[in-house]
Amino acid sequence: MSDTRHFDDPEILGPEEGREERVRRDFWRVARKAARRIPFMDEVVAGYYCALDPATPARVRATLFAALAYFVMPFDIVPDFLLVAGFTDDITVLAATLAMVRTHISDRHRAAARNALDKD
Repeated sequence: MSDTRHFDDPEILGPEEGREERVRRDFWRVARKAARRIPFMDEVVAGYYCALDPATPARVRATLFAALAYFVMPFDIVPDFLLVAGFTDDITVLAATLAMVRTHISDRHRAAARNALDKD
């Protein structure tokens, strides 16, 4: 029998209530580590700011927090410590999610992302 769990499955990501806290706590540590491996890191960070924005619709925020929680998890389908393949599943989840919510990521979110990335 194949494993049909979805990336938003609570069994994989834990309870929805803890996702935002986990993302807020771990995002920058993982983002710095992944920055060279994810070619669209600026959009990932803009998505992070969009998820934190209370003006973003709740469904969009929940979708972004689910994808970002998957990104910051230390153990996922392909462990991040594997140099070549480690972030490929994260990249896939992030790219798909960003494509779905792109219209909600504003110029203000992108400017905040640029400022944050320029500081690093």
